[in-house]
Amino acid sequence: MSSAPSVYGVLHTVVPPLARAVWRPTVTGLHHVPASGPVILASNHLSFVDSVVIPVVVPRKVVFLAKSDYFTGTGPAGRLQRAWFEGLGMLPVDRDDTKAAMASLDTALEVLARGEAFGIYPEGTRSRDGRLYRGRTGVAHLALTAGVPVVPVGLRGTERLQPVGARLPRIVPVEVTFGEPVDPRGRFDGVPLGRARRLLTDEVMAAVQRLTGQEEAGVYNERPADA
Repeated sequence: MSSAPSVYGVLHTVVPPLARAVWRPTVTGLHHVPASGPVILASNHLSFVDSVVIPVVVPRKVVFLAKSDYFTGTGPAGRLQRAWFEGLGMLPVDRDDTKAAMASLDTALEVLARGEAFGIYPEGTRSRDGRLYRGRTGVAHLALTAGVPVVPVGLRGTERLQPVGARLPRIVPVEVTFGEPVDPRGRFDGVPLGRARRLLTDEVMAAVQRLTGQEEAGVYNERPADA
């Protein structure tokens, strides 16, 4: 039997209050996140720590996918790291395996079917120049298949919280803004599926841009080979 639920309970009792006390993030629009029921949180992506910041400020569990390397370490340090990521509600995915990446969508649908919140970055990988990249349609696939709302999330300042190469997070201003839910239910009846996914994804990304004020790149963001 997995110890993740108990680890999650301990971490979520201790970590969020401590993190909020130390970093004092500015949080706006949290009332847009439903207290229960399936929902997708779709955020811009500036830093590795984004997947920690969002669960810290949201009072309910938010499940994110994380690269499988974080779950395969050995020895005490490896077990501690695995417990940390599992405790934060993260699930492993092999980003270099196309089939595994596709299966991650099924995993997300299972999370939503359990009535939980699922966090996703439509850009696919973090922005290294601060611009907002075009959203990939996985977020719309999930929303349309599961019939659930998407809450756009705008992060600001997390790229300075723990820059690439920094071993410890820094004390910097961080803002997290939640926008009004985008509900796809009944809005795309009769629209070809591919077009419906594109339209919904673009609508979500436009909402994210309004929350962050980021310059739009207009292209997809590609993950560097060493990322």
